[in-house]
Amino acid sequence: MSAPLKNDRFLRALMREPVDQTPVWMMRQAGRYLPEYRSTRAQAGDFMSLCKNAELACEVTIQPLERYPLDAAILFSDILTIPDAMDCGLYFEAGEGPRFERPVRSAKDIDALPLPDMADALSYVMDAVKTIRAELNGRVPLIGFSGSPWTLATYMIEGGGSKEYRYAKGLMYSDPGALHALLEKLAIAVTDYLNAQIAAGAQAVQIFDTWGGVLTEPAYHEFSLRYMQRIVDGLTRESDGRKVPVILFTKGGGAWLEHMAETGCDALGLDWTVDLGQCRARVGDRVALQGNLDPSVLFGSDERITAEVRRLLESFGPHPGHIFNLGHGINQHVDPARPATMMSAVQQISRELHAGSN
Repeated sequence: MSAPLKNDRFLRALMREPVDQTPVWMMRQAGRYLPEYRSTRAQAGDFMSLCKNAELACEVTIQPLERYPLDAAILFSDILTIPDAMDCGLYFEAGEGPRFERPVRSAKDIDALPLPDMADALSYVMDAVKTIRAELNGRVPLIGFSGSPWTLATYMIEGGGSKEYRYAKGLMYSDPGALHALLEKLAIAVTDYLNAQIAAGAQAVQIFDTWGGVLTEPAYHEFSLRYMQRIVDGLTRESDGRKVPVILFTKGGGAWLEHMAETGCDALGLDWTVDLGQCRARVGDRVALQGNLDPSVLFGSDERITAEVRRLLESFGPHPGHIFNLGHGINQHVDPARPATMMSAVQQISRELHAGSN
């Protein structure tokens, strides 16, 4: 029997239920901006060794909770674990980010890709989820996650990160059937992966569609949203007697929020390029909204951070269904004191707003 949640504010906000204050967490909250993270990563030896060590992955997941009044923990892992388990040869080049030894660029390459076994190649992720849940002991909920099929496909086809998506978009326009075959495999793998995380103890899941915003509107519907819809349809939606909410986050996807809200997800993550209040007016009470402070605001003064927090909270208003977050991951060069300022402002200002609405 798992420990009862001491703080379920995050889950209640995802279900658009009233809360005493707006819950807050940060994308990439366990990461290089924290000196304690850098110390643990050095102990692990390299990034993937850190991901694959359940105890150390647990340690870095918990580290930001020791510093800040966060309302959720997020599994420490990487979005490229699935392509790694599909034998693409993931490695990390110093200063260059992830690379793949064997990019996937043809129908033949795609046909040869194995579907990963969650109990084998990705068992280390589930071990980390179980370890973190036990260590949290009901302190806050644990978020599991995956990259979206389109985002994973871009890395696999390009062989790493890209600014032009020459190979991924080239395949999309020259052999769309091959790309669909890859996305089909990835949709199955992501569904299995997230369900395995839920079975291991994840209490909410987020799908990171980091590169959906580089597509045209028709291409976004055909090659990204269509496959996220399949994943949402296939997810386990209840565990431990409680609903498991699903968050979709398409960076650069502000134009398509209404369509994203129709997938059956519970919340949409917003980047910083959209107006929070206008987004709420567009989707109404169909979904909760998460976001959307520009991460670069954390380079500003305490006064500026507080002013931006107030602007966002007042834009959304005292309605249920808001989770405060950054519009993307926290920058590695941010002073760790700045998120504390942000969270203090979220707590104080949102308490006033929520109290005034009751």
